[in-house]
Amino acid sequence: MKRSVALMISALMGVVFLSAGSVTATAAPYCGITWGSLPDSQSLSAPDAPITNARSGEHPCFDRFVLDVRGDIHGFDVRYVPEVLSDGSGTPVPLRGGADLRVIALAPAYDINNNNAVTYDPAVDSEALNVEGYETFRQVAFAGSFEAQTTFGIGVRARLPFRTLILDGPGDGSRLVVDVAHRW
Repeated sequence: MKRSVALMISALMGVVFLSAGSVTATAAPYCGITWGSLPDSQSLSAPDAPITNARSGEHPCFDRFVLDVRGDIHGFDVRYVPEVLSDGSGTPVPLRGGADLRVIALAPAYDINNNNAVTYDPAVDSEALNVEGYETFRQVAFAGSFEAQTTFGIGVRARLPFRTLILDGPGDGSRLVVDVAHRW
């Protein structure tokens, strides 16, 4: 009788152990990120507030690209494209990385209210920002500003999820923010 009880307990323990091993774990989104990689755009009104600065930053789960605008940004179009083209000329902008992310801001890089005075002009267009060592970004290039819109190309490691935000500040201005996740 003791042997039968011992065998029965052993059998039940085996069933419990095997059942626990077959539980399927569901993967949580990377860092809680639920973004995708489809185009994102928004058009608010006619652009007139100029871009004053471009910058980037590294975060634990994503790399960030920011455009500072003097006033309200009036819209954007952000998407992965086969190649980024220069504003005005249509010349391809070569980018390092496995995917090209085009960022169009409905904001000029010049002040249309001040004789079109240039408000943003990087020293080297093809290396507008130094993103060396970033996990996701491989290159940020200034692709020009024409007819009150400004284009940047971001060379990305791969076609990864991104999100686009318009935020207040600095000062009375606004910011166009593009975050690209480090992985899916």
